[in-house]
Amino acid sequence: MPVLFIVTGLFQLALAIHVARTGRPLYWILLIVMLPWIGGIAYLVAEVLPGLRNDPSTRRALRNIGNRINPEKNRRRIEAELQLADTLDNRRRLAEECMQLGDFDSAEFLYQRCLTGVYASDPHFMLGMATAQAELGRFAECRQTLEKLIAANPSFRSADGHLLYARALEQVGETDKALEEYAALETGYPGEEARSRYVVLLLSVSRAEEAKRVFQSMLDRDRTAPAYYRKKERAWLDQARAAMKAN
Repeated sequence: MPVLFIVTGLFQLALAIHVARTGRPLYWILLIVMLPWIGGIAYLVAEVLPGLRNDPSTRRALRNIGNRINPEKNRRRIEAELQLADTLDNRRRLAEECMQLGDFDSAEFLYQRCLTGVYASDPHFMLGMATAQAELGRFAECRQTLEKLIAANPSFRSADGHLLYARALEQVGETDKALEEYAALETGYPGEEARSRYVVLLLSVSRAEEAKRVFQSMLDRDRTAPAYYRKKERAWLDQARAAMKAN
């Protein structure tokens, strides 16, 4: 019984604080106190749940939970829409969904289907296809796709595409060219991945002093960057740190 009284009291207190902080009518506090569980549940149903349904962050969280429980649900829905209407937008949406699910073969096929007509050299579709090829370990094809993209769209700019090109060059053994691309990305890429990969490649060709300089810039940024950035980029900093320690 004492445990029940404590739980009931905490439940009432939490709801009363919520009423006061959110500006709800104060009669809810009286109802919560007079009828602890009935009043509390009525308050949740009448006041809290409707607001949660309309809150974008709550809807996003529920959608993420749904995707984890049934990750193929959204894919099946888009596939059904594509069967009804074989449009460019539906192909794109399904390709992006396949990328999210790790089905890179299907994503590459769908991006290839998008590259037709006036969109035959669309840079976004070409970049999507190159990304799928890289995820499949086919870096020579990834490089070719990116070079076609550059030739067809000389004014197109993408930090992720630039990094992907550097990675492709590295993977096909074009080390000097890859180092040039990583050097170009060092100060402009919005994250630590490019710098981390640059450090690792520099160390692999015995250019330790340059690697140390790049790594120090990562440490300096880590000290001054906001917490969310440090958390998001932690894995890349750790990768560079491990490479430095190993050398």
